[in-house]
Amino acid sequence: MKMRGNITTILLLVSLLAVALISSVVGQNNNKKGGGLQDNFYGKSCKSLEKIVRDITSKKVQADPTLGPKLLRLHYHDCFVRGCDASILIDPVNGNNTTEKNAPPNRSVAGYEVIDEIKETLKTQCPKTDVSCADILALSARDAVTALTNEKSLWKVFTGRRDGRVSVASEASRDLPSGGSNITTLLNLFDRFGLDRTDLVALSGAHTIGVTHCPLVFRRLYNFTGKGDTDPALDSNFAEDLKKRCPPPVAVGATTVDLDSGSALTFDSNYFTGLTNNHGVLTSDAALLNDPASAALVKKFGSFKKFKEAFAKSMIKMGAINVLTGNDGEIRKNCRVIN
Repeated sequence: MKMRGNITTILLLVSLLAVALISSVVGQNNNKKGGGLQDNFYGKSCKSLEKIVRDITSKKVQADPTLGPKLLRLHYHDCFVRGCDASILIDPVNGNNTTEKNAPPNRSVAGYEVIDEIKETLKTQCPKTDVSCADILALSARDAVTALTNEKSLWKVFTGRRDGRVSVASEASRDLPSGGSNITTLLNLFDRFGLDRTDLVALSGAHTIGVTHCPLVFRRLYNFTGKGDTDPALDSNFAEDLKKRCPPPVAVGATTVDLDSGSALTFDSNYFTGLTNNHGVLTSDAALLNDPASAALVKKFGSFKKFKEAFAKSMIKMGAINVLTGNDGEIRKNCRVIN
């Protein structure tokens, strides 16, 4: 009996050790996928966090659908500069316009007020918990896009980010992808942040919602090679339609053009269908067809199911770029001001 008891004890210890090892490996893999972030980081300290963010974001987007792409763009522009640390939210101090918010690529970014409202609501609903502005950005982007679909939730948002203390306009101008970029530039830029070709094409699919401004399209329409010509990569009929929407002379910040013609407020795969018909509005859109592997992905993502799955994975990867966790950074009391 004693021997059987010892054997039972040994087997139990071996089983517990195996479980511990498996849990450790899963934890490591989750950290690798989430950049050190966690599933349900605020589960005990602020159980209603995701519901609060979802309710406020959905209500705002339902009242003004254009906020959907704006909140997604806000998260995107944050993550590509110093990582997902909410540095794009920091206001300039004493008239010093050198924060990311004032960089040329960010001057048309909007949605800041929604983030402010969520932050203030969380202070009331979870007074003992400081939720980072970076986590609010990530959650609101997911919920804003989801609000433009019939889906329950498009991707999982891992949390535990902390906020950065540095915001530099010149870094935003340097690191943010340009609408005029070619495929080589785009691939190299994404590679710097650990994102691959699939991520590039999938995340470009964000252009299935939202608009761009005529000045960013003007050169393609009227002076592509400096000789008063139109980019031959554009479908001729589509180019004429764009010219009607963006007649010369063009003023900065003036007329806007849908990035996904006829479907700019619906999150679908119509953007990729448009690309295959040479209806990509920006040079960076059309560039996806200039690489065989990228072009194959464009064709593949014409299926909304395949695009949606790839977009979800790429958003999780993007949301983990150079995140601050643990004791790094801070949790801002006011998203616009460094503590």
